[in-house]
Formats: sequence, structure tokens, C-alpha cells
Amino acid sequence: MSENNLLSPNSAPHSDVEDIKRRSNYLRGTLEATLEDRITGSIPEDDNRLMKFHGSYMQDDRDLRNERKKQKLEPAYQFMLRVRAAGGVVTPQQWLMMDRVAQKYANGTIRLTTRQSFQLHGVLKWNMKSTIQEVNEALLSTLAACGDVNRNVMCNPNPHQSEIHGEVYEWASKVSAHLDPRTRAYHEIWLDEEKVFDSREHEPVEPIYGPVYLPRKFKIGIAVPPSNDVDVFSQDLGFIAIVENGKLAGFNVAVGGGMGMTHGDAKTYPQVSRVIGFIKPEQIVDVAEKIVTIQRDYGDRSVRKHARFKYTIDDRGLEWLVGELHARLGYELEEARSYHFESNGDRYGWVKGTDGKWHFTMFIQNGRVKDFEGYELMTGLREIAKVHTGDFRLTGNQNLIISNVSSQKKKKIEDLIKTYGLHDGAHHTALQRNSMACVALPTCGLAMAEAERYLPELLGKIEPMLDENGLREEDIVIRMTGCPNGCARPMLAELGFIGKGPGKYNMYLGGGFAGQRLNKLYRENIGEKEILDELKPIFKRYATEREDGERFGDFVIRAGYVKEVRSGLDFHE
Repeated sequence: MSENNLLSPNSAPHSDVEDIKRRSNYLRGTLEATLEDRITGSIPEDDNRLMKFHGSYMQDDRDLRNERKKQKLEPAYQFMLRVRAAGGVVTPQQWLMMDRVAQKYANGTIRLTTRQSFQLHGVLKWNMKSTIQEVNEALLSTLAACGDVNRNVMCNPNPHQSEIHGEVYEWASKVSAHLDPRTRAYHEIWLDEEKVFDSREHEPVEPIYGPVYLPRKFKIGIAVPPSNDVDVFSQDLGFIAIVENGKLAGFNVAVGGGMGMTHGDAKTYPQVSRVIGFIKPEQIVDVAEKIVTIQRDYGDRSVRKHARFKYTIDDRGLEWLVGELHARLGYELEEARSYHFESNGDRYGWVKGTDGKWHFTMFIQNGRVKDFEGYELMTGLREIAKVHTGDFRLTGNQNLIISNVSSQKKKKIEDLIKTYGLHDGAHHTALQRNSMACVALPTCGLAMAEAERYLPELLGKIEPMLDENGLREEDIVIRMTGCPNGCARPMLAELGFIGKGPGKYNMYLGGGFAGQRLNKLYRENIGEKEILDELKPIFKRYATEREDGERFGDFVIRAGYVKEVRSGLDFHE
């Protein structure tokens, strides 16, 4: 540890969550006994905090709250269960398992997340153990899908550079595995493994995290230019693959991104990460570990709203961070190498990779996989999984790639795509293809407004304005969340909406099309009519005054609607 340890805030009074973690005996708490309590569908708050580390949040159906209260029933408690797949890659067998447990234990749907994970909603407490066991039998896991640890490591699916994707994916998997919690609590509670009490006190249970883990969640993503579909600048730690002469030369390292904030609290803000240097591929695991340990030692454990890595860096400075990292590594990062991002969206339809395999990218609106009226999405994917011999890749935009399809299998899968009318994006407008929303109501306890259920309706009212101005096929990144936690990364959108209250949103403009720039608050606490009234003249001016190739987010800055935001420190100014 360097002399900078004198700056550590960890001697300050800790938050109650820190005490819960410390008392938990490495994430055990009283979860085992709590799960056996059949009197209530809920769990105590201390155990709910620990449940996150195991991949789950307790929720209730807010659509039913008032009616159940009238009937003097407890809320309709249920659990969201998140399933991790490093880099978003799963086998057809694993897809079928997710389909099966969704029907058997959850609400019959699968949610593809913005971090290339799966979410199941509506799992009851007494079905949690069976669900997690079936997930693990398929060689997936829910461990560390939530909680104050490193979350799922994102990786660019990159189907048209298959060889590079394969190599980058392997590094993403290694980083993810290396940063997994080592406690046996998960295996004891959910998988019925024998309790082991290790008497070798000189070997720590958690060599990377320690007994209280990290001050807050930690997110890592790896991007492969020219595509930034993992939104690498939103990550606590981002790696940008540098490809030279068709080979992976290494990675630029970017630190300190993060989307979450709190309405009305100017001390909280979203931030974009900053590139600090270049490393060789074989250094990525070491660098990831050392950066995580810096956040472990210096992150704020007193105020959770101030505990993300972005604040640790902003409080002390980038130069301090680089010095501390070099001291822990025992070597220095090289000078960052040049790169260029063109977009952060997905490339739809069939693409042939460099290895001769085929990849089909599907548009899945807001990541919700279910059978809709007239559109058997879930059934169609189930039938494809039964014959597919490649893999499925979840994208950072909540879409799905049927990947590594052999020429022999392509015709069969094409027939199934046609039979079930599965969408490659051509059936949707450019605005829809570039849209994302978080789950929000009715299940997320943090949601202040609708998002997933409302965004398609809002898009349907915005699109006629685009048609009027000849902008129907203009790519504009639009995102909506029900609260300012930023799960769909709305602060990076060219047009962003963040829930403020029922039917009310803060409207943001000016994010970068390639995910490289934060947006800026344009109008506060407005409803649908005001949103449409505000957008109509802006679209008209964009259609008539834009320069060749000028993106919407760039135009609204040049036209003076909002100021450019170069850093999260300027987000509220």
C-alpha cells in the first residue's frame, strides 16, 4: 500500500450497509433461515441487502399495492433474479434453461438487460432456491450479478470481426472469473454444499474484496472500435481494444465512468470515464484487480451516494489514481493509442464473420422476450435454440444475436425466423432501433415513472413529427428510465428521459451518438404534451439546418439548445 493510504476515508463512520456486510460472515447473514420462513413472502431488510450479492432484489407488484392493502394483505412480494453470462454469451442449452425457468418459476418472460445479462421477474421466495439451482446446473450463475462487487463484465459482440471478438471475449471471461467473490456462502445457501470452516486463518476468504467487499457496485466493459455498443465510457473501468494489422495489440484503459445520480442533489452526477493509458492483453487481469483494490481501499464507505469509483477519482484527481495504480502494479501503463468509435448501436440482420460463420442480430424492444399477440417471439427463439449449434449473444442494447451459425444450419434458422416473423430491425423505425428503456414500473421499487411500458407509446407519437420532417430513417439515440439510477444509460443518449414522478420526466439533450459525451438537462418535470411540444420545433430545425452528417446530439449543442457537457462535474451547471 502506498503512502497515499493516509487519504483513505475508511476511518470515517461507516454506513449501515457496511455494518450489515461486516456482520454477514461473508454474505451468509440469516438468509438460510429467512428462506425457510413460510409465514411471509418477504425477507428482512438486512437479508435483502445481502440477497443482492447473490443476484436478487426483493420487489413487489406496485400495480397491486392498493388493492392488496384494501384486502389487508401484504404486498405481492416477489424477486427479480439476475443471471450472469460474461460477455453475454450463452449456449442454446442455456437459453432453453432460461426459457424453462421463466415459465416454471417467474412471470413467463425473460428480460435481456443493458449489461448483457438475463433478468427473471416474479420469482416467489419459496421458488428461489430451485430456480438458482437450475441456473447453476446449466453452468450459469447469479452470484455477484448485483451487490457491492464487480458486476457482469460486458464485451462487444462484434460478429463481423469474429476472431477479435473471440479473443476479447476470452479476456472478458478471465477478468470476470478473477473478480468473482470467493466466499462459499452462495454454494452453501443455494446449492446445498457442505459448510466448510477453513482454519487456515492466514489465507483470507476474500483476497481481493476483504470482509466488507466494495463500497458500491463496480462495472467493467470491453469495447472493440469502431463499435461502442457496451458504452465503455459509462463503466467504472473500461477497456478499449486496440487492433493493429488485424491482431489484438492490447487495450486502452478508461476509468471513472458511472451513470447514477439523485434528483435534486448536485453532489451526485453521471460521469464519463477517461483514458489513462495502454496495456498489453496479458496485463488486463492484473490491471483490473489493482483498480478494484484501489476502490476497495479509498471508496467512500460513509455516504453510499458518494461511493462510486467516479467520486473516488474526482475527489483526488486522475494523476493520483494513475500514481496509485502504477505503485500497485510495479510497472507503468504505456501511452494510450489512437482509436475511433462510430456508434453505440447494433448492426441488425445477417452478417458473415471473418471465420465464415453467420450471425443474425434481432431487435428485441426493451429486451423483453415473451410471446406477444401476433408475434411469438419467445416460442420462435425456443424453436431456434433446439436446432442451433452455435451460441446466443446478448448485446448491450438489449438485443440478441443468433451467432456462429454454420452455412449448413443457416437455411433452417432462416426458415424459423420467417415462420415466427422474428424482427431484424427492418420492421421498426430508426428511432425504435436506437431506443432503450429500463424495467421501471410495476416491479422496480426505485421507479418514479414508467419506462419500458411507456417508451413505445411515446415513440409512436414522436415518429409522425420525424416523418413530417423527412427524418424517419435518421438514427437518433433515445433512452428512458423511471428513475435517475441510470440503468438504461439515459445520460449518454442524444435524447434522454429520466422519470421524475408519475407521467413526468426530465428531458435531456446533447449526448454523443457514439456514447462519448453526456447530455444536458433541457426541460424539467414535463409530461407528454410538453415533451411533444418541445421536440416539434427542434426536429424541424434539425431537418433544415443540420450540416452534412451532423448527428442530432451534436446539432442541439451547435444550435444552442444545451451546452456541451465535457465532464460530469459540469452536468448540473
